[in-house]
Amino acid sequence: MITHVTGLFTHPSQEWKSIRDTQENITHIYLAQVFLLALIPPVSAYVGATKIGWTVGQGSRVVLTESSAMAMAILMYVAMLLGVGVMGAFIQWMSRTYHSSPSYSRCVIFATYTATPLFVAGLTMLYPTPWSIMLFGAAALSYTTYLLYSGVPTFMNISEEEGFMFSSSILTVGLVMLVTLMAFTVLIWSLGFGPIYV
Repeated sequence: MITHVTGLFTHPSQEWKSIRDTQENITHIYLAQVFLLALIPPVSAYVGATKIGWTVGQGSRVVLTESSAMAMAILMYVAMLLGVGVMGAFIQWMSRTYHSSPSYSRCVIFATYTATPLFVAGLTMLYPTPWSIMLFGAAALSYTTYLLYSGVPTFMNISEEEGFMFSSSILTVGLVMLVTLMAFTVLIWSLGFGPIYV
């Protein structure tokens, strides 16, 4: 796992070929990679929100209660695990349009490695200043998009032209899922399950 993650940051084109040629099943990819990578943002957010806190402008420091932060971290973790699985299902479903027939496991592998920069960027939540989260979040999203567009043709064994269209479809589904999750979060908070501040 670590070699693939490092390779995606140092030589992504070669690493996508290596990932494509690696045979892993769904159980292994979740146990060895998804469960671990998805822990980075919620654990970082929990520590940052309860031990360090954040300020907006000249306001006072904001800190969450441990129970509130724990509940939110668990929900974030579950959402990320489900998100990877759902993205894998969408990728497999859309692949038929592009005359590719990867297994569900292969699609989850692709979704996991494509989202790796977003998982790693979760480390910025250890010291949750809004500007650093936005800056590193934007950089991680940009690199994730690069990995998506550069990885689809190689990983799915399709042409560059089809890869561009396929990548755009995946990106659209991912953005729709993100907006849906944000709307669901607002709904949950409006029902009284929002964060509790110290």
